[in-house]
Amino acid sequence: MPEQKHTDELEDIAGGWIQERKGTDVPKFLKYCYVVIALGVLVYALRYINGAVNNATNGALVRQFDAATSSANGFMYFVEALIAIYAIITVIFAFRKVQH
Repeated sequence: MPEQKHTDELEDIAGGWIQERKGTDVPKFLKYCYVVIALGVLVYALRYINGAVNNATNGALVRQFDAATSSANGFMYFVEALIAIYAIITVIFAFRKVQH
C-alpha cells in the first residue's frame, strides 16, 4: 500500500465541527456574496425607510401610521450609515489576505 503523505496540516474550527487546511482562503464566490448581500441590505433599508406605503393590502394603514407619528428619517439615515460602515468592514475583512 502506498503511504499517504500528511503534508497538509488540518486545523479544527468550532470545536471540531469544521476542518480546513491551514492558510485556506475564503472562496471567491463567498467574497462576492458579502458585497451583494451588503448592497441588498442598503437598498432594502432605503426603499422601505418609511414602511411599505405602496403595499396593496396594508399600505393605507402604513400611510396613516406615518401621518400620525413623527418622521424618523434622521434616525433611519443614521442606521443606513451604520449598515454602510459594517458592510465596508465586512468586505475589507473578506477580501484581505489570509494571515495564519
